[in-house]
Amino acid sequence: MSAGAEAREEGARSPGSATLALAEALIARPSVTPDDAGCQQLIADRLRPLGFECETLQAGPDGHAVRNLWALRAGAAGGDAPVFVFAGHTDVVPPGPPASWRSDPFAPTLRDGRLYGRGAADMKSSLAAMVVAVEQFLAAFPNPRGAIALLLTSDEEGPALHGTVHVCDVLRARGQRLDWCVVGEPTSGQRLGDTVKNGRRGSLSARLQVRGVQGHVAYPQSARNPIHAVAPALAELVAERWDDGNAHFPPTTWQVSNIHAGTGASNVIPGEVAIDFNFRFSTESTPAQLEARLRAVLDRHDVDYRIDWTLGGEPFLTAPGALSQALGDAIEAETGLRPQLSTSGGTSDGRFIAKICPQVIEFGPSNASIHKIDESVAVADLDPLAAIYRRTLEALVA
Repeated sequence: MSAGAEAREEGARSPGSATLALAEALIARPSVTPDDAGCQQLIADRLRPLGFECETLQAGPDGHAVRNLWALRAGAAGGDAPVFVFAGHTDVVPPGPPASWRSDPFAPTLRDGRLYGRGAADMKSSLAAMVVAVEQFLAAFPNPRGAIALLLTSDEEGPALHGTVHVCDVLRARGQRLDWCVVGEPTSGQRLGDTVKNGRRGSLSARLQVRGVQGHVAYPQSARNPIHAVAPALAELVAERWDDGNAHFPPTTWQVSNIHAGTGASNVIPGEVAIDFNFRFSTESTPAQLEARLRAVLDRHDVDYRIDWTLGGEPFLTAPGALSQALGDAIEAETGLRPQLSTSGGTSDGRFIAKICPQVIEFGPSNASIHKIDESVAVADLDPLAAIYRRTLEALVA
């Protein structure tokens, strides 16, 4: 643990909040993806005395295995008990230059009513609120009808190859039942509780390599410029309307993220150009349809190319039901807001859980500072967040 294991105070004292104290302890562990840095052990140590069976499920190559935690507490109804899952990740993105932060990114710091540190919003405050919610719920309902589980990974901010997707594969093979899942991603906008995510768009990326013939810029007749060859096709792809979306999803978008070509010399026609792009797609389009339509544009412009595709995730959607009702009621009771259902934003591990759980919703604190220098969360939101999670448990498994 870093020297900042206890929150450093700058003109403020830490209130006596169990949620804040646990969030501070988690932030103090520098769990840069895929390193868990002891976060899951800390959480498991809090859960075992409550009756949870805690299992570490590691996956990945030797020496670089990803640490995952599956913690389950059986319900009083036994095999017929519904199962409620809290899901999240203990890993964080790199903090960037520490000197750019006003305080050490791994020394949790209280300043102006906010808790600062890498992972404060994404998503160690949510993890702390989940644990405290479970503790408070079981203190009030020591023998609940339903089962409670936590699914945590340290591979969400990285390639996401050996984290939640692996745990879901293990649970599927076991026939483990899951009924409801709340993922603690930071979904709120202006105020805690104004937005929950009941789905996410799919992500389809590719690298397009267009072949040409290198040559001197003064003798273009002896060369073939791949940038010139692909430019008309790019203009058409930029203008393409891929679909109109639907009531739950915005239209599919296509964006170029990188273009690489040339030798660095100004008098050389490049022999190849590499273009990275991404589709964020709705349920109105499939990966196969998008691939075929893009290839048709390239072929129509007689582009000499190869293309390598990577499907980052399929879209998923949880229709309004018991989980959205319970979570919405809990948010309204604590904040006075009725949350908006949204499918905006990037991908999350919800895409993997949705394959084995019929109702998956994401909810957490404000996402305004995630992945930024001086990431932070409002201290005043921490206990209400835990209370919202607790009320959701009460509605579904008490």
